[in-house]
Amino acid sequence: MLPTAENPTHRHFLIHKPYGYLSQFVGEAKKKKLGGFHDFPAGIMAIGRLDEDSEGLLLLTTDGRMSEYIRSKKVEKEYYAQLDGLIDDEALARLQAGVEIGIHNVRYQTNPCKAFRLSSAPAFAPRARKIRDDRHGPTCWVSITLTEGKYRQLRKMTAAVGFPTLRLVRVRVGGVLLGDMPSGAVLEVTDLEG
Repeated sequence: MLPTAENPTHRHFLIHKPYGYLSQFVGEAKKKKLGGFHDFPAGIMAIGRLDEDSEGLLLLTTDGRMSEYIRSKKVEKEYYAQLDGLIDDEALARLQAGVEIGIHNVRYQTNPCKAFRLSSAPAFAPRARKIRDDRHGPTCWVSITLTEGKYRQLRKMTAAVGFPTLRLVRVRVGGVLLGDMPSGAVLEVTDLEG
C-alpha cells in the first residue's frame, strides 16, 4: 500500500520479547519495558500483549488501523506451550472445543481453537529463569492457535484441562513467523501482513 495524505508512512517492527519484560513502553517504573531494546519512533504501540512471563513474537506499529485489524478475530495467533505433565487426547479435545475459564471473576467460554501435541520440544534457547528440572515429572509441548486473546487466556485454558503452562512462546501472528529470531532481537519490516 503506497503512502497517501490519508495514509502516512507507518513503521512496523517485530520483536522477540524475552521472558520478564512487559509489552509496554511506559509505566510501572521498576518493571522491564520494551523501550530499552531499540530507538523506536514516537507513537509506537504493541499490537496485543504478551504477559511478563510469556515470550515470543510481538508486533509493534505506528498504525492504529493495522493494530486493530491484527487484534481482531480475523487473525490467528499461534503459541507453543510447555505443559506440566503429558497431555492426553481427551484434554486436547476439550481445548479444541473451547473451555470455561475465569476472566476478572466472570466465567467465559473460549472459542474453539486448534491444538495438538508437538512431536519434539522446539529448539528455543533456555529461558533466563529456569522453569524446573525433570525430577519434578514429565512435560510436553503443544501448539495452540487462537483467534481471541483474553487476559492470560491460554494459561487458564491449559490449567482448566489439568495441564498448567510452564512456558509460553508466541510463534506466529497471521502470516508473520517468529522463526529463528533470537530473544531480544528487533527487526523493522515494511508491512505486517506476512
